[in-house]
Amino acid sequence: MADQIPLYPVRSAAAAAANRKRAVYYSAAGPGPGADRHSRYQLEDESAHLDEMPLMMSEEGFENEESDYHTLPRARIMQRKRGLEWFVCDGWKFLCTSCCDWLVNICQRKKELKARTVWLGCPEKCEEKHPRNSIKNQKYNVFTFIPGVLYEQFKFFLNLYFLVISCSQFVPALKIGYLYTYWAPLGFVLAVTMTREAIDEFRRFQRDKEVNSQLYSKLTVRGKVQVKSSDIQVGDLIIVEKNQRIPSDMVFLRTSDKAGSCFIRTDQLDGETDWKLKVAVSCTQRLPALGEDSDPPVHESLSIENTLWASTVVASGTVIGVVIYTGKETRSVMNTSNPKNKVGLLDLELNRLTKALFLALVALSVVMVTLQGFVGPWYRNLFRFLLLFSYIIPISLRVNLDMGKAVYGWMMMKDENIPGTVVRTSTIPEELGRLVYLLTDKTGTLTQNEMVFKRLHLGTVSYGADTMDEIQSHVRDSYSQMQSQAGGNNTGSTPPRKAQSSAPKVRKSVSSRIHEAVKAIVLCHNVTPVYESRAGVTGETEFAEADQDFSDENRTYQASSPDEVALVQWTESVGLTLVSRDLTSMQLKTPSGQVLSFCILQLFPFTSESKRMGIIVRDESTAEITFYMKGADVAMSPIVQYNDWLEEECGNMAREGLRTLVVAKKALTEEQYQDFESRYTQAKLSMHDRSLKVAAVVESLEREMELLCLTGVEDQLQADVRPTLEMLRNAGIKIWMLTGDKLETATCIAKSSHLVSRTQDIHIFRQVTNRGEAHLELNAFRRKHDCALVISGDSLEVCLKYYEHEFVELACQCPAVVCCRCSPTQKAHIVTLLQQHTGRRTCAIGDGGNDVSMIQAADCGIGIEGKEGKQASLAADFSIRQFRHIGRLLMVHGRNSYKRSAALGQFVMHRGLIISTMQAVFSSVFYFASVPLYQGFLMVGYATIYTMFPVFSLVLDQDVKPEMAMLYPELYKDLTKGRSLSFKTFLIWVLISIYQGGILMYGALVLFESEFVHVVAISFTALILTELLMVALTVRTWHWLMVVAEFLSLGCYVSSLAFLNEYFGIGRVSFGAFLDVAFITTVAFLWKVSAITVVSCLPLYVLKYLRRKLSPPSYCKLAS
Repeated sequence: MADQIPLYPVRSAAAAAANRKRAVYYSAAGPGPGADRHSRYQLEDESAHLDEMPLMMSEEGFENEESDYHTLPRARIMQRKRGLEWFVCDGWKFLCTSCCDWLVNICQRKKELKARTVWLGCPEKCEEKHPRNSIKNQKYNVFTFIPGVLYEQFKFFLNLYFLVISCSQFVPALKIGYLYTYWAPLGFVLAVTMTREAIDEFRRFQRDKEVNSQLYSKLTVRGKVQVKSSDIQVGDLIIVEKNQRIPSDMVFLRTSDKAGSCFIRTDQLDGETDWKLKVAVSCTQRLPALGEDSDPPVHESLSIENTLWASTVVASGTVIGVVIYTGKETRSVMNTSNPKNKVGLLDLELNRLTKALFLALVALSVVMVTLQGFVGPWYRNLFRFLLLFSYIIPISLRVNLDMGKAVYGWMMMKDENIPGTVVRTSTIPEELGRLVYLLTDKTGTLTQNEMVFKRLHLGTVSYGADTMDEIQSHVRDSYSQMQSQAGGNNTGSTPPRKAQSSAPKVRKSVSSRIHEAVKAIVLCHNVTPVYESRAGVTGETEFAEADQDFSDENRTYQASSPDEVALVQWTESVGLTLVSRDLTSMQLKTPSGQVLSFCILQLFPFTSESKRMGIIVRDESTAEITFYMKGADVAMSPIVQYNDWLEEECGNMAREGLRTLVVAKKALTEEQYQDFESRYTQAKLSMHDRSLKVAAVVESLEREMELLCLTGVEDQLQADVRPTLEMLRNAGIKIWMLTGDKLETATCIAKSSHLVSRTQDIHIFRQVTNRGEAHLELNAFRRKHDCALVISGDSLEVCLKYYEHEFVELACQCPAVVCCRCSPTQKAHIVTLLQQHTGRRTCAIGDGGNDVSMIQAADCGIGIEGKEGKQASLAADFSIRQFRHIGRLLMVHGRNSYKRSAALGQFVMHRGLIISTMQAVFSSVFYFASVPLYQGFLMVGYATIYTMFPVFSLVLDQDVKPEMAMLYPELYKDLTKGRSLSFKTFLIWVLISIYQGGILMYGALVLFESEFVHVVAISFTALILTELLMVALTVRTWHWLMVVAEFLSLGCYVSSLAFLNEYFGIGRVSFGAFLDVAFITTVAFLWKVSAITVVSCLPLYVLKYLRRKLSPPSYCKLAS
């Protein structure tokens, strides 16, 4: 087969068509009938008129230009801001950003996309350069790795501050202690970060290399050649085997299947698990053999069904395609945004607090130098004071928080209640505790993407799941009657129109109608039965032939929509089975085993504009031609004959959360069909407005059709979706559903999953195409209160183009928002808009390749590892197995991570502040001398072995049990206000530090006047005891490891007193005193140290007790 294609240059129409649609993910089938009618909203000089028009409360206001409005246009607000105040506050940032964007655009100017000529099998003849066909997901390369990682670290004020402090120790005049006391902690932080980044980067490199190294067969003049995926070029003829990934965007030329079609799996591209049918270009599929190249040039228009997209997988047969787009020009890459480095809100808040501490540090140093009287080289003294008080900003803050994040990640992965959870980004676990907006995909995330047939309604009678056996008996009776009437010759394939007198009239009428409805459902679809050959034969998928044994056990159905598969599976369960299907024919098996053949004359596929699909078939036994059609009720209501039940029953089914389809038919004579076919063929060959003309011809058939039935199919929800969504809503999280599915389907799922409660109104945002329509529709929406919003991607695009700020403001007030027909880039854009306009934390959750952009754009991305593959799961920050796991992930782990990190961060700051306060008191007493109170190892020991374990054990603390946190999701709502870590709580800790530092130092100086030389040992011992007691004061729930940490630290300190006696003198140069072991064993030493410690801690214990009694926090009420 591969050797039978002559190599000609071909002008790729698909390339030109696809070029025009590069930016749009879902290609529209055309404007549709009536698209050229004038909009009733058209205004004179519309754009000029609307520039000055605010969004009004009423349409009258819009018409009369009244001045009562809520929201001014952004242009007017911006003009008012452009003053000196604007420049000082935000202007300089805006100007810098604009300049940077301009430079980036100059450097990375996008190539203008235009039609291209593709030379089949001769890529070297292409005149223009095309990108390499390689996949690259790495953040850095060999040269940018170290600078990039260092930049990411030192863009934080905390790390930059310590770099400057550490470098200052190389200057002899400024040297305070040993170099290792500064460089060891900083080096440790950098080493851990760089190692982690290097491992992640190497894994990304290996994944990319594996994909880029996949081998494909390339067809050349010399025969087949093996080529790597990364070496494929535009114009190459590539052979793709079954279950092989398609390496680039291609035009489908030929397939091993004689029907000229193949199935592809697109789960990594659009998130749909169902197979899509693709058709080979007919002229290349028909080519007989190599050498017959005397044919005239062929001009054949190509459509979207002749294309094979990169990152999809061939599911049946072997295909040959010509490459038209490679690398970053492929559809999948252009719909994926670059990942950003995510930084948690807690890290940003701590960064702000460290800046405040730095200002305090500078102020304190200036005060000290001022009190000295600016004597001598005061600037050198100023710098020495800055270094002495540098522990106000502790380097151990970064180390403790990073280690804490690792512990939280480990706890999530080890939680038995959410098995299979993987933490891929360990830097943002606290974000899970601060979320306000959750943006979720629908298919495969909220639903299982498994459809179940639930209801059949015939107008007078309705059948549910418990009465399907009646339908089965009706179908069986119909075909047994048909066979008995046929009298042995196979002419009758439909039951007779005239009823037999022996059966009751009603019974017969219903039986006939059921038979017609079931036959219409089993014929009107695009489903193909696929037969997997027995194990041990070839492992290949074979298509059923008429003479094949149609065994039920190895048959599976494939279609572009799971709804269609559910309908065909249902007809099989009631006795009428689809056994074979190709492009031109279809075969059914009756309950008695007879095979009926139908010829497919025309197929009109479903489009988002028409909202219906149709098929014209000829019964080969009776030569009857029938036009069947099914679609959404809004599209089918005007087409079918008058009835009084359709609208009401559609509403009833939709309220049950069922996806409805209206089925109708029309009998055609041979003359009617021939007339239609000639007009249809002529419309399809039209070069201009083809889709419009084709739609008009098909519409001529869609009149006065006989309504057969209404079907209801349920998309099975994931386990516990309803209680999980209820829990998230009670936790104060607003949920937006972003889906590529139809509006009707999305609305159904929103209702059935209780995303929108039954009592809530739903405002369906009407299709808008221009500014005037958007303006009026937004005004109509503004008048609605407390209703959920449903909007399509096209209308959303128009609203965001003209009224971005107003639309987001209105949408954020809704309890729930559903965006349907969303492309992947639109999903990511919505996430970015919410972040910019609300300043709140967003979380995106999805399970398909089409959700990757949204997941990467959100502050916190969660991927579900499901049927749609692992692409979303691999790109996400957190990966879970089921949607219901998100409840525990946020309510328990997210909440605990944030509260623990907030407590840990503030405690580490307190640890630095208390020792800096003691240093300040000490310097003040000793005539403002810039001499360190504690020497080298004592400072390192204080931040590590003496206090690290108890302080770090705060990561095990919890205020309420996990079960309580799940039972009362309202506890989560408090976290979004950020009260656990704010300037208020920080100020409280600062006051505690100043009080305790002052008591410890003054207490040591007052009580030990006679043994003044031992003041270091006394104050340091009291300091260590105070820190250990403060941990005990902060802890809310004790863990056995916390107790071990407390006693271990105390033991380490006591045992080190004997070994580190040379460090316990005050300023070795000034005093040179050493620790007296006999002195610290006296009773006087012990009671005085105890007294100082009690005075520094007891008041705080009393205050904590009184606060819990008089004004207990919410978790205390639950815990008690």
